[in-house]
Amino acid sequence: MPYVLLSFDIGKASNVAAIDAAVDSDKRIIIVCQRDPRSSESGRSNLFGYGCICRINKIIKLPEGNTRIFVEGESRARIDDYIQDTPYLKATFTELGDYPCPYEEASTLRQMISRRFRDFSFGNGKAPIKNVVDSIEAIPDDIRYTYSVANVVMQSYDDRENFIEQEDQSARCLNLLTVMAREAEFAKLSHKIEDDVRRQIEKNQKEYFLREQIRAIRKELGENEQTEADEFREKLASKQLPDEIRDRISREIERFSTLPAGSHEMPSMRTFIECMLDLPFTETSNDNLDVKNARMILDRDHYGLEKVKERVLEHLAVAQLTGKVNGQIICFVGPPGVGKTSISSSIAEALGRKFVRMSLGGIKDEAEIRGHRRTYIGAMPGRIIAAMRTAGTINPVLLFDEIDKLAKDYQGDPSAAMLEVLDSAQNFAFRDHFLEMPYDLSKVMFITTANSLYDIPGPLRDRMEIIEVPSYLATEKVEIAIRHLIPKQLEKHGLKRSMLSIPKPIVEDMVAKYTQEAGVRSLERCIAAVCRKAACEIAEGASRIKLTKAKLAEYLGVPKYTEDTIEKEPAVGVVNGLAWTAVGGTTMEIEVEVLPGSGQLQLTGKLGDVMQESARAAITCIRAHAEELGIPADFMKSTDIHIHVPEGAVPKDGPSAGIAMLTALASALTGIPVRARIAMTGEITLRGRVLPIGGLREKLLAAVRAGVTDVLLPEANRKDLEDVPEVILEKLRIVHVRTAGEVLKNALVRQPEKRRPLPPPSKKDTAIVIPKVGNAQPPAVQI
Repeated sequence: MPYVLLSFDIGKASNVAAIDAAVDSDKRIIIVCQRDPRSSESGRSNLFGYGCICRINKIIKLPEGNTRIFVEGESRARIDDYIQDTPYLKATFTELGDYPCPYEEASTLRQMISRRFRDFSFGNGKAPIKNVVDSIEAIPDDIRYTYSVANVVMQSYDDRENFIEQEDQSARCLNLLTVMAREAEFAKLSHKIEDDVRRQIEKNQKEYFLREQIRAIRKELGENEQTEADEFREKLASKQLPDEIRDRISREIERFSTLPAGSHEMPSMRTFIECMLDLPFTETSNDNLDVKNARMILDRDHYGLEKVKERVLEHLAVAQLTGKVNGQIICFVGPPGVGKTSISSSIAEALGRKFVRMSLGGIKDEAEIRGHRRTYIGAMPGRIIAAMRTAGTINPVLLFDEIDKLAKDYQGDPSAAMLEVLDSAQNFAFRDHFLEMPYDLSKVMFITTANSLYDIPGPLRDRMEIIEVPSYLATEKVEIAIRHLIPKQLEKHGLKRSMLSIPKPIVEDMVAKYTQEAGVRSLERCIAAVCRKAACEIAEGASRIKLTKAKLAEYLGVPKYTEDTIEKEPAVGVVNGLAWTAVGGTTMEIEVEVLPGSGQLQLTGKLGDVMQESARAAITCIRAHAEELGIPADFMKSTDIHIHVPEGAVPKDGPSAGIAMLTALASALTGIPVRARIAMTGEITLRGRVLPIGGLREKLLAAVRAGVTDVLLPEANRKDLEDVPEVILEKLRIVHVRTAGEVLKNALVRQPEKRRPLPPPSKKDTAIVIPKVGNAQPPAVQI
């Protein structure tokens, strides 16, 4: 438009040549629009007959050969004839002047244009900002004012061309008023359509309005306009479901399809529908009930664990005879590293079922098990439903790992929520808060693992079949290393059997001198360290390495453990106790020191309440029978006793150290040493009776590892020796005791001399008589 500033970029060679020619002369050009803006041809036939004479104000060279031109319109022009096509278009033209209207007509037209222009500006979403409107209204010249308004209002090339073709100012003003009236009608119609759509969907739902517009555009373009709801319907139609489940999902999909895009219910409803469509309701995996195949898989993957394998094979045999497989709930209890988790995976493989592992360690919120109610933002189903969704069948093997590590706080008790899951009388209708409908878990085979049976709540423990997975013997560890661990680590480190040879005696040394554990995890780490060292030597040029004792010490360093970790000589006030921990059995040294004092008792070594009570019970038992032990009855008045259990940073608790504390106290008070290489375990009472203890297999295994030769056990534990392997019993001399006297008789180097009390002044001399049976010596304390 004349009197209007404009900037544009050019890159075509003919246009650049025309600009260069104009700059060399009077810097004037004629700008003419193409009839078809989409066409790349700019010949005579594609150009309008009118244009605008412009003066070039500034030229800026841009990268890649483009040029930016700043021009200012001067006047209208009519193209008379083209006289040149190359290198640029050149034509003869007639410059058209602008003549003002009579004053009254011009004033009236300006008022009409101004009113229409302001209405257009504030009623059209594409109108200019207020500052631009005010600057245009401030133009005093009517002709310049008309061109400026037309430049803002007219967006179409056809409208602009028709405008500049008008000969006089009056015609141009009428033409401008016509275009503004048309644009105003378009604006009204657009507002009406917007109001209608807004009433249909919801007021001020901008996002939904845009989606509807996109959908309408796709429909006009013939593109696919399938929605999420349609995808859900297709998936529902292809899935086999019970009728009540199908009806529920169908209703939710219909609700979902009618929700506005910005609804807060949409995310949770989408999650619910996706969860329901992914959950298995009728999908099952075919059980492999071949007992021989199951035995082969279990023996292939694990050495030992006979009780566990026997229980699985029993389950398969019953299923084979009855023709139906019921869900089982089994709990493997044992120290870390003995294969509880891996045997569960092998069970799933033997049965031909999907296997899903879920760790329960540290879970303290009930919602983790049952899920969140859908009223909460971000609600999700619980871990049980998530595991079933992952499995994809209704009869998987579901492993709850570390069930004894469940915690609880103010948010709820997750172990209570597990009661319904692990109860075969209830889990056929398990209710997750997110689903709000029963779900059948009765066909699932549940396996749980734990390190400590005592940390599992009683009601939960009562619902499971407990199978203890014992610690490995040294011979078993050697076989596991040769059969499984060494081939696994060789493959992991890129080594072949011909590259690294580990003889069986070296594996035995590795087990005895570098590991001291219930399982085989530390052993596997040692083998991995050996493989890494060997890989370095092979990478440096070695062709084959055979591991020797010297090489083993070079690779793993000085042995961490020796076979004999206990006192080899008799000692006063020092006794070896036997303890059970979550990682297996261990020996526990108990020290007692007697000092002059005022009867104070000091207990150190981070002892728990039960262990402290055992110490006090042992002291009371000693005081009650001080005379038989040859010590003053009132020794506590002038004596302080300090009982210490080394490794003070490790918490210790339990009653089974009772007889060990009793022996250490008796030794310290009488000065009689305790026999070397002896260990003991058992609970003591005030009357000197020895009560049974638990964890016998692990404790005896720890005694063998520590080099113990004699072990004192409660008589009530005699029956438990049937579960102890013969290879352990062959290395130990087991002595069963019933009373404290029998304990001291077998533990002390010599028997204490009985202290004869002074006779009372007014009565006959009396003495306590201990009858002698045969040639045996009477016990030191007969209770």
